[in-house]
Amino acid sequence: MKLQPCCWIWAWVDKTVITLTAVSNLLFDSFDVHKVLVIAPLRVARNTWSSEIKKWEHLHRLIISVAVGTATERKAALSRQADIYIINRENVQWLIEKSGVPFKFDMLVVDELSSFKNHQSKRFRALMKARPKVKRVVGLTGTPSSNGLIDLWAEFRLLDLGERLGRFIGQYRTSYFKPDKRNGQVIFSYKPLPGAEEAIYSRIADITISMKSTDHLIMPELVSSQYEVQLSDDEWIRYNELKRDLILQLPDGDVTAANAASLTGKLCQLANGAIYSDSGDTIEFHDRKLDALEDLIEAANEKPVLVAYWFKHDLQRIKKRFTVREIKSSQDIADWNAEKIPVAVIHPASAGHGLNLQTGGSTLIWFGLTWSLELYQQTNARLWRQGQSSKTVIIMHLITKGTIDEQILKSLSEKNLTQQSLIDAVKADLKI
Repeated sequence: MKLQPCCWIWAWVDKTVITLTAVSNLLFDSFDVHKVLVIAPLRVARNTWSSEIKKWEHLHRLIISVAVGTATERKAALSRQADIYIINRENVQWLIEKSGVPFKFDMLVVDELSSFKNHQSKRFRALMKARPKVKRVVGLTGTPSSNGLIDLWAEFRLLDLGERLGRFIGQYRTSYFKPDKRNGQVIFSYKPLPGAEEAIYSRIADITISMKSTDHLIMPELVSSQYEVQLSDDEWIRYNELKRDLILQLPDGDVTAANAASLTGKLCQLANGAIYSDSGDTIEFHDRKLDALEDLIEAANEKPVLVAYWFKHDLQRIKKRFTVREIKSSQDIADWNAEKIPVAVIHPASAGHGLNLQTGGSTLIWFGLTWSLELYQQTNARLWRQGQSSKTVIIMHLITKGTIDEQILKSLSEKNLTQQSLIDAVKADLKI
């Protein structure tokens, strides 16, 4: 597999082993690179890359050094002799600006490149300082534009230093977008100009390869469904009171939403069954989703179930009702994959990317949804992926009927249309 100096792989197959194979060829066959840096989410950096090397015989000659942990541990790892150095994305700024370690990497792999979509973030700015020193860059992601095409500029700026989509975000916006939602001179969002999508796809096609598991692998059937619960008449009155007045008076405390953004969060909490009061206390509102979760766990007939939650009080209430275990450490991952955990809980923001959980179960239940398409898709992909032994993967959504839950699910579906067209536009035809 020959890669161009700068390349972006959008893959819903195992992009880690694909990249490691290419890196091995570049290191030992063509001798084009000598020192590789991989930037990844923390748990992926700590577990996934090293475990993939152990799985594949043709990768055993690769020597890796994982630079996570304390500053002393990271420096020690970066000082070892290795072919590939792996660091978590939170420490990119430390590596470049504070570590004192010479940045002598001639190849850079950014796992989950979409986490660098914010051009104003510290990690993006730090990496851009070192980017000119690297001759070969590869970006990996399964969600290239989770919030629309505007995300692509920063990601491609890292890849080609602005050659295709421009060196400045203002130039990119002017060329391909027009203001959408705004308040006077303050612009909140942009939408593509007519023909902009096709123009962007054309500009990036030469360094982009897209593959989907369903195109090239025999994947298990994916069954996505909803389990609806309903509020009582009194609960429905309270829900609409908060929605209308931005304030809700409950026996255990008052709840105030300062603005529309805060309101959506508060309504999500009510839909899930509990809410934070103005004093920070948790006020329980209903147990509908907990009862539904109990039904689904029983229906699983003792097969392992993975539950995705969003708010801390969701986790607390789930733990109070059920015996569960959080997926947080390497041991948790190993025990889940060994089917030793009947009910596991996972937070999309901390474990949505890169973790291999497909051998431990095939049922995922969304107790509370996220607005982020990226986290939503990546969390689903922990089970629905290559290596899943079950013939069917079930994704179940607990939805409180008539509430903001329905809007979130609709939003995720609509965002997916834009992203899907982007992925299809640059899909690789491997037959050629």
